[in-house]
Parts: sequence; structure tokens; C-alpha cells
Amino acid sequence: MKPKLLFIYNANSGKMNGYIDAVHKIVSPKTYACNLCDITYGVFTENKAWKKFRTSSKISMEFLHLDEFKKQYASKFGSKYTFPIVLLENKGELELFIATEELNGLKNAEELIQLIVEREEFL
Repeated sequence: MKPKLLFIYNANSGKMNGYIDAVHKIVSPKTYACNLCDITYGVFTENKAWKKFRTSSKISMEFLHLDEFKKQYASKFGSKYTFPIVLLENKGELELFIATEELNGLKNAEELIQLIVEREEFL
């Protein structure tokens, strides 16, 4: 099985949660808890540079909201991680690829793309 990157947002799935997140990004962007959401998506649409990278990359990627990750992986990995986070799934094991603190320090999609490209050799 080909290694893949798991992008886990610090937000829950569902339309209502999406609306709440959009309002939060507008009203109080400095207190928004998911920088991964913020740099890959604007208030309503996916960031164009990110979308272009995501759709043209040969890297296998999966995107999960926090509740989806916990449902799929909780029994094996429990509360081992903080969020948002990017993990590398390889042969049924999860490894840290981009830590929460590192994600929170990124300013835009271009910085995220650059970091992934720099670490691509580990995939």
C-alpha cells in the first residue's frame, strides 16, 4: 500500500459546523482554532494555490475532520495527537509529518506546499 498523508483538521464535520467555522473566521479570525483549515480554505472556498497543488500532486492524501479521525483511528491511536496535524500513514502505522505547532506557524498555503515538497522524500 502506497504511503499517504492524512490531513486532520481541528474542526468537526457537517454543514452546521462548517457554517459556524465560516462565521468564526470572519468575526474572530485570530481565535480560530484550525490554521490548517484557514490556509487551505478561505471562508467559503478552497484556496486556489492549495487546490492546484492537491489535484496535481502524485502524493496520496486524505482529509479528515477531527470527529472523522477519532472515529476511524481512536481505538489504535487514542488521544496521542494534538490538532490540526498532518500524519504519514504507512503500512498501517501513523507517523508525525507536520506537527500542530509547525502548522500553526504557517502563514499561507504556499508555505504548507513548500514544507510538503521539502519532506516529499520521506513518502
